[in-house]
Amino acid sequence: MDVKKVLYISQEIHPYLNESPLSVFGRNLPQGIQEKGIEVRTFMPRYGIINERRNQLHEVIRLSGMNIVIDDSDHLLIIKVATLQPSRMQVYFIDNDDYFLRHTSDGLETNLMTADNDERSIFFVRGVVETVKKLRWEPSIIHCTGWITALAPLLLKRMYADDPSFANTRVVYSLFDDRFEGTLDSRMVEKLKMDGFSDEDLAVLADGDVDSIRLNKLAIDYADAVVQSSENVEEELIEYAKASGKPFLAYPGENNTEAYAEFYSLL
Repeated sequence: MDVKKVLYISQEIHPYLNESPLSVFGRNLPQGIQEKGIEVRTFMPRYGIINERRNQLHEVIRLSGMNIVIDDSDHLLIIKVATLQPSRMQVYFIDNDDYFLRHTSDGLETNLMTADNDERSIFFVRGVVETVKKLRWEPSIIHCTGWITALAPLLLKRMYADDPSFANTRVVYSLFDDRFEGTLDSRMVEKLKMDGFSDEDLAVLADGDVDSIRLNKLAIDYADAVVQSSENVEEELIEYAKASGKPFLAYPGENNTEAYAEFYSLL
């Protein structure tokens, strides 16, 4: 396909967070793709540990203000933006007082308040998709990285299946060695059904706790293509992705922008 615009939905991006395989990937790949002349936009959660003044985040009033309903409760969507230098790549931040703390130095909310991780993920991915719609920006590729983005393929292929903003979009999901401990809230499936998803849509999550493996399998089920983006991914997930019959890119090594760009073009 002719790739003109790529949207990155990322769990972490450096330098807003400390260096990690996820945060370095979240910066380097979009920057490398942008340097090829492709229009890029990136999204990440506005974790409380991010210093807004130092990183020059500011709220985008025209995009903020929507309420996202989860489990019959309204949650205000706040959008902030910053520009990475020297690449001048725009990074959008999904924010909300219910799910993201104010001025903490203790770590990420995904580790500090694990009981809310199911709703935090739902809020984040819905916030991204609704913001992209408001921007009237139609991506050729949406590339999702990190378990907090794992619901994005499901939303795009079911809840937003008929939306013209994503009619020609291909969704790519990256498998990373970022397994979370334990399971998400036992009512997660029930909450997703309240958004209109069916038992069939959520089949891989049925009859058991939603752990990291099942959540990643759900992402694979609804993605158009899958990439192994770190060397040490659970073999069960790699085999599941290959068995799906979808385009699969085996681990191409670090900072291999060319491999990703070529993979996008084949979708």
